[in-house]
Amino acid sequence: PSGRKVLIVYAHQEPKSFNGSLKNIAVEELSKQGCSVTVSDLYAMHFEPRATRNDIVGSLHNSELFNYEVEAGKAYRRGGLSSDLIEEQKKVQEADLLIFQFPLYWFSMPAIMKGWMDRVLAEGFAYDFPNCYDSGLLKNKLALFSFTTGGSKEMYGKETTSGDIRYVLWPMQHGIMHFCGVKVLAPNICFSPGRVSEENRKQMLNAWAQRLKTIWKEEPINCSAEWYFK
Repeated sequence: PSGRKVLIVYAHQEPKSFNGSLKNIAVEELSKQGCSVTVSDLYAMHFEPRATRNDIVGSLHNSELFNYEVEAGKAYRRGGLSSDLIEEQKKVQEADLLIFQFPLYWFSMPAIMKGWMDRVLAEGFAYDFPNCYDSGLLKNKLALFSFTTGGSKEMYGKETTSGDIRYVLWPMQHGIMHFCGVKVLAPNICFSPGRVSEENRKQMLNAWAQRLKTIWKEEPINCSAEWYFK
């Protein structure tokens, strides 16, 4: 793994949080392996989550009727996206592995991270219809979603009110990452760290550190609907 590049996109407001510890472990463990690790700490960066015409520098392709996807795609191709986006795209471009670290909010990622997806994964950069899914433009990259939940593992069974946790992963892993051609590794899910013992939390952190030791040997999940809904 020496020489491999990792980008951790991290969304938590508190550095001393459990998410903060998971992020720190990933930085430590991967750096120890000789990987070069970059962190985009979205809250610390005051990352702008809204996709607006401010993302386009210079004149619009169609100033009469604003279409974000079209304008961002054209701007990307002429190097006319705002500097914060160019910077994030460069980090993505260079990364072999993307790790998304966040607490689950309302069965999804926090708004600031969803905004990162909305703005950074521009048309022409991440996909270029019909080049999506297996022919998405970010193929040869790996992604891993590492997150914490409020509910316990038992609350996310197929027969429970919440339903299988894999249903929650479908829009994130399949609808975003796989759409852009990225291969997805199995998620790292820490169930309800806020409601378990200190001992359990230590075990979760330890399991993450152990897993990262052999992360480069892992095979991506089967990226068909079957993995999520079977």
